[in-house]
Amino acid sequence: MSEQTQFTAAIVDFITGMDGQTPQGEHLRLARRCLMDGLAVALGGSEQPGMAPLARYIASIGGAGQGRPLGAGDVRLPAHLAALWTGTAGHAMDWDDTQLAEGPGRPYGLLMHPTMPPLAACLSLLDLAAAEGGAPVSGARFLTAFATGFEVGCKVAEAINPDHYMRGFHTSGTIGAFAATAAAARLLGLDADATARAIGIAASCAAGIRANFGTMTKPFHVGRAAENGVTAALLAREGFSANTEALDGKWGYLTIAGPGGEPELVAHRLGQPFTMVSPGVSIKPYPSGVLTHPSMDALRFLMRDEGLAAEDVAAVTLHAGSNVLGPIRFRIARTELEGKFSFAFLLSAIILRGRCGRQEFTDSFVASPECQDMQARVETAFDPAIEAMGWDRIRSRIELRTHDGRQFTRWADEAYRGGPDNPLSDREVEEKFTDNAAGLLDPARQQALFDLVWSIDTAPDAAALLDALHWGAFAHHGA
Repeated sequence: MSEQTQFTAAIVDFITGMDGQTPQGEHLRLARRCLMDGLAVALGGSEQPGMAPLARYIASIGGAGQGRPLGAGDVRLPAHLAALWTGTAGHAMDWDDTQLAEGPGRPYGLLMHPTMPPLAACLSLLDLAAAEGGAPVSGARFLTAFATGFEVGCKVAEAINPDHYMRGFHTSGTIGAFAATAAAARLLGLDADATARAIGIAASCAAGIRANFGTMTKPFHVGRAAENGVTAALLAREGFSANTEALDGKWGYLTIAGPGGEPELVAHRLGQPFTMVSPGVSIKPYPSGVLTHPSMDALRFLMRDEGLAAEDVAAVTLHAGSNVLGPIRFRIARTELEGKFSFAFLLSAIILRGRCGRQEFTDSFVASPECQDMQARVETAFDPAIEAMGWDRIRSRIELRTHDGRQFTRWADEAYRGGPDNPLSDREVEEKFTDNAAGLLDPARQQALFDLVWSIDTAPDAAALLDALHWGAFAHHGA
């Protein structure tokens, strides 16, 4: 058997061999942080405009009350639909964490959003697993399943040819399906054969294309990945058949969707080390693609250090390579969804508000006359010299001209805020949660949630997370 035909088997061995291996040490610390961040962005994302039609769609289907969608109170849904809701909410603001690249030729910071697919899958199965097992799912069991899915997704994303993303696949939707499947299989306790079949089923579901960036369908990719993972695991548990080497060989996922890949880079490194630990994960300070963050910070700190105000700014030009400019689709944003893929908007928000968070990502602010006027003053320029420096870091340069003729230049810091070399503090992660919870959870409930997450590995019932986060999201959307 070749190296490539062993990749699926290596993943199955890892998933089914995680008994008693709750994250420890630094892995545990980071897993709690990713959990806190994932819950934050899913809570805030649950009230985004795209969630209203999704809620109506889900309500129209109905079905067995197997699991609870995050934020929806006492609503019970089929587990796969609960995963669809939570996963979509978690990516609705594009504020969920980002996996860093490690292998050669991998564009730094441009692989996948690793937390939401496995987290949404695990949350959606908590009630079902407890009902079938006759006992609550412990925090340790929940965290182990989540971390298992996180690791599998990251390693598959490392293995597949980077051309997978460059050709237009959205990795968080495609590879996210394998992350969710691994988490669901681990939480449900599937054996090796069922786990391999679940991966095979997921391989025929894993999809998502970048043409839908800037629309409600982009976060739907992550919701669908979570849904696909839960569906695959439940189908496999019922005996549904699938190829048990579906990642491998001539017709396997890596070959077809890559095309190709280098599974030998990761097949023997699952958990050695965990990707969450090394090379690490970026917890985002802004609700947009991670490749935009260093430039946003560069402009923010330039204006702060030079004492500049919005009325001083005549023009801004961002110089960068294709790794930074390539995912940007909109010259001028008209909606908040387009704004996530428009440097004109992202930099205008920094100029006008000195920040770019949940309150700035609204259709009303993006379309406001002041924001539209400022966007017209912000340009991007491909820079061959920056391109020649390579894609191993997120590099860019801001040039700003004032109305009185002054010129300022600032390079983006390679140790960008939120990345492993310059991480958000635990307190900043909590503040991000508070930003997302504003108007939804009062301070006492937020603090109770903080206490629960920071000790989740010792919690007797992980479903307490869902209890703590309900605010009636489905009712809010009129579902």
